[in-house]
Amino acid sequence: MKNTIISIVLGISALGGVYLLGSNSQNTSIAQVSNTTMVDGKQVIEITAKGGYSPTSSAAKANTPTVLKVTTRSTFDCSATLNIPALGYRTNLPATGETLVDIPAQQPDTILQGTCGMGMYNFNIKFN
Repeated sequence: MKNTIISIVLGISALGGVYLLGSNSQNTSIAQVSNTTMVDGKQVIEITAKGGYSPTSSAAKANTPTVLKVTTRSTFDCSATLNIPALGYRTNLPATGETLVDIPAQQPDTILQGTCGMGMYNFNIKFN
């Protein structure tokens, strides 16, 4: 009986430790990384396309001219076709390179969504 209680306590302690370590690593992976910079009065949002888009969510300033910079590196999947329906924009990205997309100033609370050619992968930009 004593061994059973000790086993249960050790098991619960081990699970708690795993949970704490797991949640701790999650917090570091959620760290805010800014992919938006200001260059010559325009904000530049940088994303990569390969097996999807990264990051999948970006924040930008409203009422500011914007350039979306999409980088590809040996991208041969459907994320090489970029659609931004609200802008009527569609293009095939180069397998490796950079593509610049001019985005006119957007109103506050606008969420602009981009998708791949098949609609499997997407990203969004929220304008605040």
